[in-house]
Amino acid sequence: MLELPGDAWRRIRTEPFGTEPTGARLERIRNSPNFRGGAFRNPVPTSRLARTRNRLELNRGQFAASRHRRAPAAAVPLHRLLPIELAEPPGSGLRTTWLGHATVLVEIDGRRVLFDPVWSERCSPFGWTGPKRLHPMPIPLAELGPVDVVVISHDHYDHLDLATVRALDAAGTTFAVPLGIGAHLEHWGVAPSRIAELDWWESAEVAGLTLTATPARHYCNRGPRNNPLVLWASWVVAGPEHRVFHSGDTGYFPGFAEIGGRLGPFDLTMVQIGAYSDLWPEVHMTPEEGVRAHLDLGGELLLPIHWCTFNLAPHPWEEPAERTVSAAQALGARVVVPRPGKPFEPAEPPPVRLWWRAVAAMPRGAELFVPQGVAAPTRPAHRAEDDGVTV
Repeated sequence: MLELPGDAWRRIRTEPFGTEPTGARLERIRNSPNFRGGAFRNPVPTSRLARTRNRLELNRGQFAASRHRRAPAAAVPLHRLLPIELAEPPGSGLRTTWLGHATVLVEIDGRRVLFDPVWSERCSPFGWTGPKRLHPMPIPLAELGPVDVVVISHDHYDHLDLATVRALDAAGTTFAVPLGIGAHLEHWGVAPSRIAELDWWESAEVAGLTLTATPARHYCNRGPRNNPLVLWASWVVAGPEHRVFHSGDTGYFPGFAEIGGRLGPFDLTMVQIGAYSDLWPEVHMTPEEGVRAHLDLGGELLLPIHWCTFNLAPHPWEEPAERTVSAAQALGARVVVPRPGKPFEPAEPPPVRLWWRAVAAMPRGAELFVPQGVAAPTRPAHRAEDDGVTV
């Protein structure tokens, strides 16, 4: 990425880029045990890009190959979520609605938690360029209803969106964020009293829930260089009866087992399985690593996230789902892969249906990861409530 001198960057910086921590917040950052040598550090040694002498060659080769495979060939079969579907509380006390990418609404023990909400058309500081949605949100934000707490994993544009933050702030919600991200929120007008800003392993009580920021293997930036003063995190949300885990973005590392041992087990894990590449193998997980992380955590049910919505990596659009279901079958993990917008209760998850195959740009002979001997539906054969092949 282009590197700019500090003075030049400050001159061109506009509101969506956020701001830098100062004052008491900066002092707290400098005193963090995870802040060493002038920057936040990952739990294990990590490189943002592959350790190779031929990065440019690798970059060109990956992004030039099969570009048409990186988006669906037809409209993604969303479930148009209606407010009435969320009007009654879940019978089990836990209901989850994946809205696409890393955005998940979790109704847990009478409270509503919204993870990494992004309603904008692009994940970018600009409205005219940057990765554009491959499908609309299943529900307008104005129809979603009240949210008790918004949880942010890190400050990348596909996880922290200015327009969405402002809309949720106007409704008076509380934000739980990793250390340093509070500077962005305050810069955008969020009251400090409604920001719970946490270091790894710190917890906050919000609306009767315990929210704990847990380690992840990633990085932060909203501009032309990494931001050493802003932390990234995975999250655990625990209510009186249930507990869930959201990975944010992360590479695989042994710390998942520690998180599970200290704060698990989990009724549901929401784990990043998309936007992986050989170009950045240490900061995003492959689907197989995502399933392994779920098992390390002691998760009961896996919801794969961070795929389907934005074109952020060179792999085929449908491949994360295919590989995740295949790995879950091989390792005996329970997995649910709903269409975006379709609520479900982890206590009684729906069967896996290969709904993505009906719209994927898969040529004849393309590798199918799951299941062996089961044919994909012929395009555009899908019904509103019964998409794809049941595994």
